[in-house]
Amino acid sequence: MTFPAKRTLFGLAVLSAVAVGGWFFLNERPVFVPVVTADQTTQVRVYGLGTVEARIVSKIGFEVGAALADLLVDSNDAVTKGQVLARLHPAQQQARVTRAEAGVAASDAATLKAEANVTRAQAVLAQRNSANARQQELASRSAVAATSAEEAQRDVDVAAAELTVAQSDVAVTRAQTADARAALLYEQTLLAQHTLTAPFDAVIVQRHAEAGTVVRAGDVIFTLMDPETVWLQTYIDEGRAGDLALGQPAEIRLRSLPHSAFAGAVVRIGIESDRVNEERRVWVSCTDCPAQVFLGEQAEVRITTASLTGSLLVPEIAIQGFDGHQGRVWTLQDGHLAQIQLIFGHRTEDARAEVVSGLPDGAQIISGPVKGLTDGRLARVAEDAP
Repeated sequence: MTFPAKRTLFGLAVLSAVAVGGWFFLNERPVFVPVVTADQTTQVRVYGLGTVEARIVSKIGFEVGAALADLLVDSNDAVTKGQVLARLHPAQQQARVTRAEAGVAASDAATLKAEANVTRAQAVLAQRNSANARQQELASRSAVAATSAEEAQRDVDVAAAELTVAQSDVAVTRAQTADARAALLYEQTLLAQHTLTAPFDAVIVQRHAEAGTVVRAGDVIFTLMDPETVWLQTYIDEGRAGDLALGQPAEIRLRSLPHSAFAGAVVRIGIESDRVNEERRVWVSCTDCPAQVFLGEQAEVRITTASLTGSLLVPEIAIQGFDGHQGRVWTLQDGHLAQIQLIFGHRTEDARAEVVSGLPDGAQIISGPVKGLTDGRLARVAEDAP
């Protein structure tokens, strides 16, 4: 073999050795990795975006139709229960009430007349009974003809029948009076319905009509809300809603006051989730929200569902095949890398999952993706890097 050939072979051998050494250096040398450390105390919170609402919101209007005569309140006014809010033109209904009152008066007069007829019929019957008694006594002594006694008895029977008729007339007129009074009450009720009053202590959210407008029965005139029933309706991802419970504390931030945090608590959890957005509706009270609220305003809600102490929390980015319950992570065991399956529990709002089981004693979990991780490779904790 010539010298140039030997030199070429030697060069190739050197290059191969360098390549092998470089590959070994890049792939088999110890890799420095970050690891998860136990947190002293961590609050597990779920995030929801919602709106300010009120539990009691009513759209009210008149039960009858007519032209609006007066509107006494406007939007944002505070009203008390029973306060007059609006009135309809009452002239037509007032005339009906007057007519019904006249009907009651006529019925009362007819009743008095019928009662007087009863008194008269009773007096006639008493007179006929007395005359009949005398005729029957005389007839028994043959002092008068028998026909006279028969006529006296017939007069008594007729008088008794007339008394019965008079008493029936009284019953009829009393029934007519009751009907007339019911008709009067009906017309008076309709007249009262020409005045709209507040059903509870409230704030006027919106006025929907103006004076002079002809409205129909049931048309909305005002929207009211009870300021004591203000709460927040928020939507929580179903994947995070499993630990929700009534009474859990919540932090609220209103869109108009982003630098202020308000306290609240879960007061209702919807039993039906949104089938499209896969979210659960949750209602949260607000104990120290501003006195002035705006329905529909967006708010951010964070509900504390658990408090963890000394837990290992793994960033979800470091978990492979994570399904919300389990997944695979890289661990450092006795200076070598190993991938294992772990079971996870609570998930925090900063995308970390609590390790529940599956971690061998002495193993440390790698907290983030690192290039070149393979089973069995030497590794060191990043904090121990030279």
